[in-house]
Amino acid sequence: MAASKGNDDLALIKELAKVLEGSDLTEIEMKKGDLKIRVSKNGVASAQTMMAAPMSAAPSAPAAAPAAGMPMPTVAAKDEHPDAVTSPMVGTCYLRPSPDADLFAEIGAQVKEGETIMLVEAMKTFNPIIAPKSGTLSAVFIEDVSPVEFGDSLFLID
Repeated sequence: MAASKGNDDLALIKELAKVLEGSDLTEIEMKKGDLKIRVSKNGVASAQTMMAAPMSAAPSAPAAAPAAGMPMPTVAAKDEHPDAVTSPMVGTCYLRPSPDADLFAEIGAQVKEGETIMLVEAMKTFNPIIAPKSGTLSAVFIEDVSPVEFGDSLFLID
């Protein structure tokens, strides 16, 4: 009986991949009971039973190296912080407006409410992630050109 369930899961993954292939979406995630399935156009497909250990981070395509002389931010520990600004969507996070540009804001910088801190690209649309308040950018929890999930901690302003 366990082999039948595995075959059903594989059939579901294949069906989701067909839907993904025929659309402009880059990723589909589905939950059915205690099963969670994620299919992505970047070649990562996974299935997990929710009662099992949490999924490890899926491998992603290597990020482009920063232009010479462009400092990369220090990524803070990914602790869950109640005041952290979280991602409103699944996508790819960018800390600079273009690969050869300076960071929107560096750790330790003073930022103003409404200022763009980073971008999350989803479905070929770049969405600004703005500072919800003025203060000091005290932590960045993600790296430039990295995948983010809905609700992932992005940064902290003190």
